[in-house]
Amino acid sequence: MNYQYLDNLMQELVDKGLPCCSLHIAQHGKLLYDEYFGYADAQATKPLSAASIFRMASMSKLPLYTTLMILYEQGRLVLSDPISRYFPEWKTMKKAEKQADGSVAIVPAERPITVKDVMSMACGLPYCMPGMTGGNATQQSMAKCMEPLWARGHYTLREEIKAISGAVLAFEPGTHWMYGFSSELAAGIIEAVCDKPANDVFCDLLFQPLGMDNTRPYFFGDIKERMVALYAQQEDGSCVPTATTMDDKHNPGIEFEAGNPRLFSTGRDYTRLMQMLACGGELDGVRVMGRKTIDLMRSNTLCAQQLVDFRDDYNAGYGYGYGVRTLMDKAAGNNNGSIGSFGWTGGFGTWCEADPEDGVSIVYMHNLFPGRDDTLHGRIRAAAYGIVK
Repeated sequence: MNYQYLDNLMQELVDKGLPCCSLHIAQHGKLLYDEYFGYADAQATKPLSAASIFRMASMSKLPLYTTLMILYEQGRLVLSDPISRYFPEWKTMKKAEKQADGSVAIVPAERPITVKDVMSMACGLPYCMPGMTGGNATQQSMAKCMEPLWARGHYTLREEIKAISGAVLAFEPGTHWMYGFSSELAAGIIEAVCDKPANDVFCDLLFQPLGMDNTRPYFFGDIKERMVALYAQQEDGSCVPTATTMDDKHNPGIEFEAGNPRLFSTGRDYTRLMQMLACGGELDGVRVMGRKTIDLMRSNTLCAQQLVDFRDDYNAGYGYGYGVRTLMDKAAGNNNGSIGSFGWTGGFGTWCEADPEDGVSIVYMHNLFPGRDDTLHGRIRAAAYGIVK
């Protein structure tokens, strides 16, 4: 099959200002397309290659939630468990409740947060970062809880979870969808169940069995030199070099610890994860998890109200499963993939999807701030599915 139109699309992105990008399409364990465009470092005219390392940002969540599903499959956790089983200080919570006069009252939550609430982003805690101003009652309370740890400058995931236990939930657990601190709780559950750092569990259950040798949380060897440069897109469309404090989290040492792990990876490494998920939990003769567990992972968990919370133009046609978006309506999202295809997006522009119906995985990479997701990922998705047999 002639893949020239894919080359043309990717080259167009670079010609119009994107410093670099790569696309990796695989089916039934074989790479169909694996190409690299532009410069890993435009200033040094260093071409992008298979060795180039990308910041995964929120695409770190795929290994996180896949690991949780493996632990579920092993009977080591129950989705209906209250998270206070792992974090005793979370036994009782308070929530913000809007009153008839428009004011907000702080009242006790009616039920505890469960593991399922965490995995479906329904616990009622958004993200809260140092330096954020304003925000709703929940973000203000989270910031107040975190101030001592932020002042210290470094903290463990367990310390962060304990601190946030004093925050006010944005809603009754399980009633709405809200992206955010659920992932920190998810990583904490892994640590509590396995009695070791979540990053080590990722390696044990995913990275080592799948041969993902370039996917890790901390710099080692020549990884730092192989990481693509980060660029910021200006209003005129041009891109200039920039930096992110998130890179500090990749430096080894306690002084750089700051809660939930962040991963880096290559396009080929990440494709091995997505191919395993697309191929029923097995890749190259190595079984990582069961097909039925993946089916559960990609099942929509959201009720009608939560779908309203979740969906926007970017997520049109998708619902949300256990840590992943999942396709429910092809026509609503103008999507030529399969119902039940699932994946996620990273804050610096990375995007992925696994399609178990056809054994297909798609991994797209660039590192730009803002990520420039808008319609770009939809174009990539449409073009990638065009080569599926």
